[in-house]
Amino acid sequence: MSWFSENFDKAALGAAVLVAGGLAFAGWQKLSSVEEQFNAEPIGGGKNDPSVKEADAVVTAISLFDIDKAWLRGEDNGRPVDLFTGIALFVNKNDQQNPLDFFKGEPVHPPIPNSWWIDNRIDPGFGDSPQRDADEDGFTNLEEFEAETDPNDASDYPALITKLIYVGDESTEWVLRPGFEGVDGSFTFNYGDGRRNNRAGAADPVLVGGIFFDSNPAKGRFKFLGAKKEQQVNEAIGANVEVTIVEVEDQRPNKKGVVYQLPANFRIANQRKFAQFDRTAVLSLDALGLAGQEIKVEENTAFALPPGAKTKSYKVTEVTPDRVGIEFTGKDGKVMTYEILKGETGPAAP
Repeated sequence: MSWFSENFDKAALGAAVLVAGGLAFAGWQKLSSVEEQFNAEPIGGGKNDPSVKEADAVVTAISLFDIDKAWLRGEDNGRPVDLFTGIALFVNKNDQQNPLDFFKGEPVHPPIPNSWWIDNRIDPGFGDSPQRDADEDGFTNLEEFEAETDPNDASDYPALITKLIYVGDESTEWVLRPGFEGVDGSFTFNYGDGRRNNRAGAADPVLVGGIFFDSNPAKGRFKFLGAKKEQQVNEAIGANVEVTIVEVEDQRPNKKGVVYQLPANFRIANQRKFAQFDRTAVLSLDALGLAGQEIKVEENTAFALPPGAKTKSYKVTEVTPDRVGIEFTGKDGKVMTYEILKGETGPAAP
């Protein structure tokens, strides 16, 4: 027989004691919880106040719906103030302890007034705001302000002459040498530019009023106007001698009407003395995204800026290795002439 069978009564008594102890503990715990709940302070004001805490605020909130509500624009000593935007303050470089009030203080970026930044919706909060280019047309905010153009419109910009750069010149040196005079007043001619030559020889001399030559490089470029006799000092012998002066008119489009007076049959060794130049100005426009692109214009030739524009308001009047002369016709019809040195940019805005 097992121990459990022999001692059943003892085991049952022990189990009963354990169950009774567990029930007693559970009852004690529940009793403690009930006391805490009943002893808690009511939601209202105090132990004897059954009302809901701050219930009177509901009445006040409901009454607000009956008020006539309207947004009123704020003012500060007569100055309108945006109720939803803070007033911008800027460091005063002359008095760093007292910031500038953007709306009624001195200009943050003189000479540009603060109102200009507001009117054109451009951020003045950068130290280099005047040097920035809002519409990326190549002109700074300061330049647009001074020219009274729209800094947000890339098609509205100051005079482009201010951004024109003289890169240099491309030149061709040439010599026209009258030869011998015929019995009918005709003359022979030789032309050379260092690479190519033209010749009107004894077999086909040029008559007065004739256009010559018949082929390139100087095809049809010159007109023989006539010849005359003059007394000139011959430096070699120190005495006056009679010299035949031949007059020739240039027919090149950009030089038409220019007259050259050349001694007949001058010495080859002296031809550099009578040399002429065909010059082309090499320009660049530091604006409208064209920086670095070459613009080539022959002297005495009108051109447009930007290239391809309908109106040719500009003209190259003179080209030398060191400078270029530019004639500019403004919108008011006024003509102004400027000189730009090699490697430099054009003048301030006219």
